[in-house]
Amino acid sequence: MDFFFYPKSVAIFGSFKEGAIAYEILRNIVEGGFDGRIVPVNPKGGTVEIAGKAFEIRPKLEEPVDAAIIAIPAKFVPSLIDEIGELIKGAVVISAGFSEVGNVELERELVEKARKHGIRIIGPNCAGIFGVHGKFFGSFEVRVKPGGLALISQSGAFGGAALAMGNDERIGFSAFVSYGNAADLNESDFLRYFADDKNTKAIALYIEGVRDGRRFMEALRYAAGKKPVIILKAGKSKSGARAAASHTGSLAGSYEIYRAAFKQAGAIEVEEMEGLFDAAKAFEMYEKAGRRVAVITNSGGPGVLATDKLESLGLEIAQLSDETVEELRSFLPPQCSVKNPIDLIADADYERYKKTIEIVCRDGNVDALLVICVPPIFVPSEEIAKAVIDAECDKPVIVNFMAGELVRDGVKLLEEGGIKNFPTPERAAKALAWLSRR
Repeated sequence: MDFFFYPKSVAIFGSFKEGAIAYEILRNIVEGGFDGRIVPVNPKGGTVEIAGKAFEIRPKLEEPVDAAIIAIPAKFVPSLIDEIGELIKGAVVISAGFSEVGNVELERELVEKARKHGIRIIGPNCAGIFGVHGKFFGSFEVRVKPGGLALISQSGAFGGAALAMGNDERIGFSAFVSYGNAADLNESDFLRYFADDKNTKAIALYIEGVRDGRRFMEALRYAAGKKPVIILKAGKSKSGARAAASHTGSLAGSYEIYRAAFKQAGAIEVEEMEGLFDAAKAFEMYEKAGRRVAVITNSGGPGVLATDKLESLGLEIAQLSDETVEELRSFLPPQCSVKNPIDLIADADYERYKKTIEIVCRDGNVDALLVICVPPIFVPSEEIAKAVIDAECDKPVIVNFMAGELVRDGVKLLEEGGIKNFPTPERAAKALAWLSRR
């Protein structure tokens, strides 16, 4: 499917009046820096200017391209596919008005025309696709920065919201695909594709329901065997399942069956969007982590919250060795607690954090570290951020700097050092739990 996510040429079908969907997709592709050939197509012809570039609008497609993006009224889509089928490898059908509103025959005709010409279809009723490393933003959703997360979403609107939230969370993406009604290609195809995509480190999947359970299980097991697969399942309740059926025409089915399938395949299920991105952040930094955790904090309360959450998630509070305890006692003020969680107290500075992290990291009883910082006004958060970055440690270090403006500069410095921040002790603990499942 490289012709979708790394295309060298693309044709866009629809209206190129400002504000129209085809116009917005063309604008996203141009402004995103796509350096392949772009062919806008509309029977009325004319020209369109985007970001200082003028394009001739062709009345029809007459040259081969890798992919077509189609945003025209649903009733005209099958005949268009028949017309251009010999010139394209795949089509992204943005147009709605197919099986999701009861037009099952129209959708069947669309698939028949595509199969007749040997082309693949994404959609219909979808929000488009991104191939971020190919600088291809074939959607009207907000653009994102390059990274390792491939987002597969049955819902276009959810996908758009998730991309925007990902930007806020400073997540880097390799790809995005909204597949809508899944008339042809579906979640199973994309799981297999991204499992083998060299730019994808982790896969996030939003699903409401699947049609072919056996095929989905095989694809999920294949993908999860190669990379972390993070799943957010909607339609768990009876009412939610009904809503999912009316949304994309798919059967949500029994949630218990889905949950068992995810576990059996080795996928990681999260409960909400926040979890989707926390898991993605964790896997962007580390492939996996052990279960024995050391908590280092400068504030007792958050340390206790982290400890409670870690234990409730099935992780262990590491038993520090006698050597580690003695080494910590040798330089920490007597008011500090050297039992796990290790409380460095409020005035902990660069040296206290850095040295503690390094000593604890060397302990054979410790698999991973959770470092918490609630800086007092007289200790800049950047100082502690620098300590975390500079500390020599070859084990996963998950960080919780809190809160808000107080740690803004420190969090920025951590980001520049490739370290993601988790804004609460509980979210940091969950990140370690997800890593431990690998």
